[in-house]
Amino acid sequence: MLRAVFLIAFALLAGSAHAQVPIVAAENFYGDLARQIGGSEVRVTSILTNPDQDPHLFEASTSVGRAVSDARIVIYNGIDYDPWMAKLIGAARQSDRRVIVVSDLVGRKTGENTHIWYEPATMLAAAHALAEALAAEDPAHKPDYQQRLEKFEASLEPVRGKITALRQRLAGAPVTATEPVFGYMFAALGMEVRNQSFQRAVMNDSEPSASDIAAFENDLRTHAVKLLVYNSQASDPLAVRMERLARASHIPVVGATETEPPGKTYQSWMMSALDAVDKALPVKP
Repeated sequence: MLRAVFLIAFALLAGSAHAQVPIVAAENFYGDLARQIGGSEVRVTSILTNPDQDPHLFEASTSVGRAVSDARIVIYNGIDYDPWMAKLIGAARQSDRRVIVVSDLVGRKTGENTHIWYEPATMLAAAHALAEALAAEDPAHKPDYQQRLEKFEASLEPVRGKITALRQRLAGAPVTATEPVFGYMFAALGMEVRNQSFQRAVMNDSEPSASDIAAFENDLRTHAVKLLVYNSQASDPLAVRMERLARASHIPVVGATETEPPGKTYQSWMMSALDAVDKALPVKP
């Protein structure tokens, strides 16, 4: 009798585990989003998770390929930020797999700034698409996905409130960056971003022109900019040089990352970034 009860319980647990929707996210902030919307009904695998890893140097392994092959839902950034994901999807075709390309949701095109997750509206669009995909894949839990979507929307309000408050103080302030990781947040804050051709060159792994380098250095030496944001995750000799020059010139410096830091949610990550800008520029520049 006890053995029969044990077998039934084991079967129920196994069935419950298999009922989870397998999701693969190319980047861990999309994986975090999948967990927030999917809850216990999903099993999420995030590919880019290491805060010390340069995402631009990533090479997909066999295990990553297997995870993509098994996934019912795949979510990735697009616009050539994670081109390896499209290749993996093509190599493991499933006619009914649901694929969410976030850049397509917000109308971003190849050649534009790829760091679209620094715009809260992007993550909201991704959340809606993910809730819809989950409801189609697992209709029995559609109300749960909708409830979590509403909770996610509400949780972005403090981030939006912080952006609004900072914009009132910082709009128009001249700033610069070693590459456009923080570009969409700068735009949300209404700040004037300088040295954009330098940033695009670094983002695209090409060499900035001599005139771009000279203009950047001059901005730092003459205090033409009030803040430098650098990519603390990707090392580039020119970017390091600009960061050091900014510090030597007593220009406030803030680091930005391309993966969600350990122990953070998307919401707390964005709030930490905004808090860092707030601390670096406590008064109107």
